[in-house]
Amino acid sequence: MTEIIRVVVADDHEAVRSGVTAILSADAGIEVVAEATNGFDAVAQCHKHAPDIALVDMRMPGTDGIWATERITAETQTRVIVLTTFDADDLIMRALAAGASGYLLKSVSGVEMLQSIRHVMADRRVIDPAIAEGLISRALASDAAQPQTSPPGTSPLALESLTAREREVLGLVAQGLSNPAIARALGVGVTTIKTHVGALYAKSGVASRVQLANAARAAGA
Repeated sequence: MTEIIRVVVADDHEAVRSGVTAILSADAGIEVVAEATNGFDAVAQCHKHAPDIALVDMRMPGTDGIWATERITAETQTRVIVLTTFDADDLIMRALAAGASGYLLKSVSGVEMLQSIRHVMADRRVIDPAIAEGLISRALASDAAQPQTSPPGTSPLALESLTAREREVLGLVAQGLSNPAIARALGVGVTTIKTHVGALYAKSGVASRVQLANAARAAGA
């Protein structure tokens, strides 16, 4: 029998929590084990119930969704999907850099929400279709606008400057894996992976996970 996917819903608006819980509870394969009203409570509920997925709002009073995502992915095995009304590129990148496996808008349909949860459970990242195309277009436009600092065909990231473990992590980042997924693949803790990713940021000079993945592919990782 297929195991039930256990979920925590974190949002400071009761109507949103109730609506999301109702959608999830209608699926026989999903169980909402707890609700939270802020980031601190979301982290506490993930420690208490060890859910598979936490749906976390971006903006909550006190401790926000970015803080909660960092703590949940670093301290537990729970995978985070951000569920928010905000679609700014910088927030999306901050959420993904914090370890989120998905980013959905609250306008997402119930079917898409359920599908996204199952995609994340299969170690795939999900971005709301309503923002994915624009995000990719703006990223490509930004890359095209950047002055070329190295001759065509050369690698912007020197693989020889990396440790063996950093090269392993870099290759998995290039495949689109989240920090928790990389940790599971390499059999180490999420905090260790975040340390390696931080070192890769420093050595490559990039400012986002998307740029790091692009640098990895350009270097042949």
